[in-house]
Amino acid sequence: MSASRVLPTDEATDLLKLVRDVATTELAPRSSEAEASETFPRDVFGMLGELGVLGLPYDEEHGGGGQPYEVYLQVLEELGSVWASVGVGTSVHALSCFGLVSFGTDEQRERWLPDMLGGGLLGAYCLSEAHAGSDPGAMRTTARRDGDDYVLNGAKAWTTHGGQADFYKVMARTSGEPGDRRGISCFLVPADTEGLSADNPERKMGLTGSTTATMLFDDARVPADRLLGAEGDGLKIALAGLDAGRLGIAAVAVGLAQGALDRAVEYARERHTFGQRIIDHQGLAFVLADMEAAVQTARAMTLHAARLKDRGLPFSREASIAKLVATDNAMKVTTDAVQVLGGYGYTRDFPVERYMREAKVMQIFEGTNQIQRMVIGRSLDKGDAGSLRHG
Repeated sequence: MSASRVLPTDEATDLLKLVRDVATTELAPRSSEAEASETFPRDVFGMLGELGVLGLPYDEEHGGGGQPYEVYLQVLEELGSVWASVGVGTSVHALSCFGLVSFGTDEQRERWLPDMLGGGLLGAYCLSEAHAGSDPGAMRTTARRDGDDYVLNGAKAWTTHGGQADFYKVMARTSGEPGDRRGISCFLVPADTEGLSADNPERKMGLTGSTTATMLFDDARVPADRLLGAEGDGLKIALAGLDAGRLGIAAVAVGLAQGALDRAVEYARERHTFGQRIIDHQGLAFVLADMEAAVQTARAMTLHAARLKDRGLPFSREASIAKLVATDNAMKVTTDAVQVLGGYGYTRDFPVERYMREAKVMQIFEGTNQIQRMVIGRSLDKGDAGSLRHG
């Protein structure tokens, strides 16, 4: 990756160098084949867990890496630049751990977090349903208390790592009717729970190395000590983690765009027409310049939001802006990368066609970009003003 970075510590610099080396030597050579064969790289997540990457943004007390989001997102970017499925999967795993980290009891954290943050267990996140994507309050999956257990029934759609994960963070309705946002609760459900199964994986345009499936709950019995927070806290837990999740997707989108740009520049330096390299043609050079500007703009916005988060300042609006800008720019940059390569860009002999297919979903998951515009617009309507703070 050609990106220049300014990192806060020597430790962070060493970490990014390690991740870049792993991405270049271990991930890049495998990515195209795995995506073409739709093979889920479970061993890669095990390796990243051993390196400490899966728990980077969480405290060291429970096995995390203790890194600020400013650093963690740049790690995701490095992963996304060579293999978007792995970058997205790493972000989803971190989101799957968020509920336990932020709302679990000390006993729950001590019991489960070390394996989750250390990479021994891979997580998935179950919020959306077929009829309730952008409107999670309309969910119908239920969790009924029965003695020392909860019994879950329903279906959770679009689950990244569905059927591959070791645990699922599940939002289910413990009271009220669909539309009642106060009756939703959060559960940490083991993959081997009787009555829990995965439907056939979705057949997707891109991210084919990342398994996405609907998870089915048929009288799935979950011990009551796997409830996170109190009954009714589920939507609060889900929404609290979404801003951080949006930053994760923004970072992967930046990496994906950077990877496409790098490939396009490499090709433009080597390809000759009319007696000169195509990068020397002004029309083509301007396309590459616009691609570079788009990548740099998205990176700057994403890191700005991350730095607000790291300082404990409000960052919801900035997270939505980062997700919107980074993913829209990734779609434009990857499309332009295909154009730069011409006919070759449209073939599977080069990865830019895959990057283009992968970029599209970035505009959809973790809240569509139309939802991001609603979030941004509402924050402006509330009169949220900027402020000056030291630090």
